[in-house]
Amino acid sequence: MPMIATQIRAFAPRDTPYKKSDERGLYLEVFPNGSKLWRLKYYTAGKEKRLALGAWPEVSLQKARRLRDELRLRIADGEDPSLTRKRAKATAKISAANTFESVASEYIEQKMVGEGRAEGTLLKARWFLDLLKPAIGSMPISDVDPQMMLAPLKKLEARGNRETAKKCRSFASRVFRYGAATGRCTTDPTAILKGALLTPQARHYAAILEPDKLGALLRAINGFDCYPITKLALKIAPHIFVRPGEMRHGDWEEIDLDKAIWTIPAGKMKARRTHAVPLSSQVVELFKELKDFTGGKGFMFPAFHTRLRPMSENTINAAFRRMGFSKDEMTAHGFRSTASTMLNESGLWHPDAIERALAHGDSNAIRGTYNRGHYWDERVRMAQWWSDYLDTLRRDVPQTGR
Repeated sequence: MPMIATQIRAFAPRDTPYKKSDERGLYLEVFPNGSKLWRLKYYTAGKEKRLALGAWPEVSLQKARRLRDELRLRIADGEDPSLTRKRAKATAKISAANTFESVASEYIEQKMVGEGRAEGTLLKARWFLDLLKPAIGSMPISDVDPQMMLAPLKKLEARGNRETAKKCRSFASRVFRYGAATGRCTTDPTAILKGALLTPQARHYAAILEPDKLGALLRAINGFDCYPITKLALKIAPHIFVRPGEMRHGDWEEIDLDKAIWTIPAGKMKARRTHAVPLSSQVVELFKELKDFTGGKGFMFPAFHTRLRPMSENTINAAFRRMGFSKDEMTAHGFRSTASTMLNESGLWHPDAIERALAHGDSNAIRGTYNRGHYWDERVRMAQWWSDYLDTLRRDVPQTGR
């Protein structure tokens, strides 16, 4: 016989659980602690099953009957609600384990590390993840939608970090595509956000572009009192055109002083291509001096406190500041602009040879492959000319000084 709502409160607890039936499989189970739970008894494939519908009074008699009727319709269509619920719980459990943070960490460790990405690139990826974690890190990656993704990016923009916002979006996009490829999500919510972000302002590294000022800097480096490895890094950097990160992460196994060549592996290069650097006679001598300090194993420019890590990315810039050169005058990366400008202005070298020395990519892959071999001899001559030119500037003290 169907029960009425006023009866439910009167069902008192007993020493053991007992049931009070309503109709069409719905019943209320009363427990010794006084709690009352709605259940539905049903049959599927000839087997009796039971399904919890919630506790009274949170689930009223009226709501329990509505749930019963909905479930009976699904059962009539051949669905097993108990099995459906188990699958949903399993899916939720898997989704909870596949958070954006966990998938991003897996992408970094398995994909990026596996591809031999440079340590600096890995550090940046982990930094991007740290920036995104507060907003979406703990969310199942499949639940992140474009608006959720946009919020932390706009927060970075509001601080003036447009370039960082752009790179965070790009990093997140790679994570979502990896998640889709491994079955943890189906879409990349960052794909439609490109137009929603402000265009980053062009970034120019401060560089000295006048011969007299460059000579003054070289003399300042010569007279600078600092840690010997830092001093040698300052002396070598103007000569070799490489990016600061590529220089700091240089390993003695990559360099052949007898052949005067430094071969930087693809994993350490921005363009992901192996890059050969011809060394002038001056640079070879500086590297030999450096080898006496480091022992010729591991990092060529190790950190001050440990040989297991490379020199800090701030070391050279900090030295410039101590020498009296502001961040608006010169940066470690600026040596590349200095060399590019002065080599092009000299009119002695083919522009493509200069671009190849700077390890700039070539949009034409066939042409790029050809140029790597075609300009090597010119690059060797250019490296020696550049070092000789730097020596001339260092020795030539103008009447007006710096």
